[in-house]
Amino acid sequence: MLKNNKKMKGIKNIISIMLITLLLFTTFGCGKSEGDSPEEEADEGIKIGMCFDSFVIERWITDRDVFVSTAEAQGASVIVQSANADVETQVQQIQYLIDEKVDVIVVIPIDVSALSDILVKAKEEGIKVISYDRLCQNSDVDLYISFDNRRVGYLMADAIVSELPEGGNIYMIAGPETDNNADSVVEGFEERINGTNLKVTYKTRLDSWDASLGYTAIGDALQKNPDVDAIMCGNDDIATQVFIALSENRLAGEVLLTGQDSDLAACQRIVKGTQLMTVFKSFEKEAETAAEYAIKLAKGEDVSSDTINDGIYDVPYIELAPQAVTIDNIDEVIINSGTRTHDEVYMDN
Repeated sequence: MLKNNKKMKGIKNIISIMLITLLLFTTFGCGKSEGDSPEEEADEGIKIGMCFDSFVIERWITDRDVFVSTAEAQGASVIVQSANADVETQVQQIQYLIDEKVDVIVVIPIDVSALSDILVKAKEEGIKVISYDRLCQNSDVDLYISFDNRRVGYLMADAIVSELPEGGNIYMIAGPETDNNADSVVEGFEERINGTNLKVTYKTRLDSWDASLGYTAIGDALQKNPDVDAIMCGNDDIATQVFIALSENRLAGEVLLTGQDSDLAACQRIVKGTQLMTVFKSFEKEAETAAEYAIKLAKGEDVSSDTINDGIYDVPYIELAPQAVTIDNIDEVIINSGTRTHDEVYMDN
């Protein structure tokens, strides 16, 4: 009888263990909640590296924040790097992202010709590469996303032509020769003024988009060719420094200024009449598009589009449209779109 009791007790223990094991498997075995979808589960592992040239230019903060929030909303994680305008640092940071085995690298190059070797290495490691806003040369990237930069320069020149139909003298304070976008802006500008009575009497390119050099350039230009009617500035950051130099020479508001990026200071100058125009580019749209396509590339999805030549390779290209902003449409384009508030733009008016 004692043996039978021990036997029955042993059977009950085995049954209890089996029931507990089954319960644990039912509760924890699936590893996801009831609402999880296969797509959400796949996105959780996507890692994106984003390597900026620097955050000196105001717009890059917006690009970073929108890109990160868009990518994270789709379940991806983003590692953000800033090279502080140093090419060797940027190369090292891209190598770090390769070592981290990210799925996609999004790069805003300092020098469009200096990253070919490291980006080719990234591709050899199976990492997709997006050239953001500036086209990396000879790198066979998987995607290039930017605005029509030739059109940017054309819009700047067109605004000056409209204000100076009889012609006049222009300074060109353009972006660096290491940035193909700056080249395109210059080309578009020169295309529009060709055949007019406008004459470029001073021209310089600022290294590393260092706007402070714009201030120095105006002093040099005014000494060599003091008669000036308009100044083409490579971006609004440069226009700010040029404006300071003009103010010190009592020329602010007398000389037409153009820029791009719709910086707040530029918008404020437009409504005050001390800057003729800026070129609006929706950085939010560019960053959102880049994040969405980074996810697609990480998943191996097709991103076929138009192509652009990087010097050797034809690479997929998504081109976004810029828009001229003047006193006539600043409320509609800048304020009504939510880019800037009315109080910000008209702060001192």
